[in-house]
Amino acid sequence: MKILILAAMDKELQLIKNILENSEEININGISLEHGQIKTQEIYAGKCGIGKVNAAVNTYRLIDTIHPDLIINSGVAGGAGIPIGSVLVADRVAYDDVWCGPGTNYGEADGFPLFFIPSHGIIDLAKKVAKDKSVKFGLICSGDKFISTHEEIQFIRSHFPDVLAVDMESAAIAQVCYLSSTPFNIVRVVSDTPGEGENITQYKNFWNEAPQKTFGLVKELIENL
Repeated sequence: MKILILAAMDKELQLIKNILENSEEININGISLEHGQIKTQEIYAGKCGIGKVNAAVNTYRLIDTIHPDLIINSGVAGGAGIPIGSVLVADRVAYDDVWCGPGTNYGEADGFPLFFIPSHGIIDLAKKVAKDKSVKFGLICSGDKFISTHEEIQFIRSHFPDVLAVDMESAAIAQVCYLSSTPFNIVRVVSDTPGEGENITQYKNFWNEAPQKTFGLVKELIENL
């Protein structure tokens, strides 16, 4: 199986490199990637960039050239009711900053479903291998803004009451995968909790401890495919 692991930032990608075997840096379609293995699976790992446009464009470029059998987006997210250090495996993904006007559902891009649904097989596998109680399963919402206040979280909750985390890329990656019929999943670790304390400081300090749990779960999932 050919698997593409995407992260938004270099510091996330550096942690992904640590789980690869026999890796080497390559360049495909102008994008620098790590190419290696996890057990018998062929792995490509790259940076999609921060925000929806970067994520969508680079996901499309890599699907068009690599033709992966599965895409896993991993990295950090802001917590919406779950604590720092929790690992979240998405069972749905939605936009938290899209509205196409009267007669449309908030969060629904024109012509697309409100929720993008990750691979059920990966979700089921994650439930089997994730023995740690800090692993959650639920909704991730994405928008082009770093969420930092209680008011922002409450606004998102007013449309998506069961949201568990927020980020800036997952829904865009999910939409491109939906268009290309590419199976995907999102595995994120909570780095900060908007509206609870100083979440920008939480986010900065989080990297001092390196969020290994999420990438460890990604590795375990791939090993069990």
